Amino acid sequence: MGGAPGHDRLRGRVAVVAGATRGAGRGIAAGLGEAGATVVCTGRTSRSGDSSIRSDYQRAECIEETADLVTQLGGHGEAIQVDHLETEQVHELARRLDADYGHIDILVNDIWGAELLKGPPPTWNTPIWQHDLADGLRILRLAIDTHLITSHHLLPLLVDRPGGVVVEMTDGTSEFNAGNYRISVYYDLAKVAVNRLAFSQGHELEPYGATAVAVTPGWLRSEMMLDNFGVSEQNWRAALDGTVDGFPTAPAGFADSESPRYVGRAIAALAADRDRARWNQRSVTSADLAHAYGVTDIDGRQPDSWGAVDG
Repeated sequence: MGGAPGHDRLRGRVAVVAGATRGAGRGIAAGLGEAGATVVCTGRTSRSGDSSIRSDYQRAECIEETADLVTQLGGHGEAIQVDHLETEQVHELARRLDADYGHIDILVNDIWGAELLKGPPPTWNTPIWQHDLADGLRILRLAIDTHLITSHHLLPLLVDRPGGVVVEMTDGTSEFNAGNYRISVYYDLAKVAVNRLAFSQGHELEPYGATAVAVTPGWLRSEMMLDNFGVSEQNWRAALDGTVDGFPTAPAGFADSESPRYVGRAIAALAADRDRARWNQRSVTSADLAHAYGVTDIDGRQPDSWGAVDG
């Protein structure tokens, strides 16, 4: 296949990317747009919406930028402001999608929003009895409750005909997380739970001809990650040689990092696969899918940072 999936492979399909403001969510929306999909981009931070529900990050990225990118890449992007912790807002999203489209083909649960609560590396490995309880419980709400609320309200629009796809975005595969402690009790539990959510939803979706899969990107060059090293997507390799004044030098593993578009292209290829049911209930990396479908990142590479860790 090479590069991205064909420009019309998802033409006529309706996708919802929940948590599309930035990072993997924006990359997934873009990847689906490259394949011609209609992509509803949801999240808290909006250029013109309710400013009181903006992301905790208080960053400039917004859902309208993501929707515009989808359209520029050949799909059709629509931005809808939603706080996925608020069940009434997600219920209203479902009502609006039903009225506008009558059905959705792809649901990507990429909601996270707890990067600040996770904390920087020096704060990792804080035992549960020393970890701030309120912060820990909010991590779980942002990472798990949002996905459950979204699936509850939106899956009726996906199971009314065969062929639907649900993607649960997480950090680490089921196999890796089962054998490795991840940052804190709360973070660890959140990422394990989302993998299991794909497994359990896949069990419930299978009779309806739908597929659920958990996907983890590798070392992601998100907007926040690039800012941490003082680089952009255009010069990201400069972070490896210590030449960016005032910013830390990235570890050698950063050489295997990937742009957010990589996981987006991989998910678009899965969604376009008539034999997509073979992935049902599985937990995979962006590289697993990229290798299976022959897609590449925007620089033509097939990075596999999880493979480097496992090796």
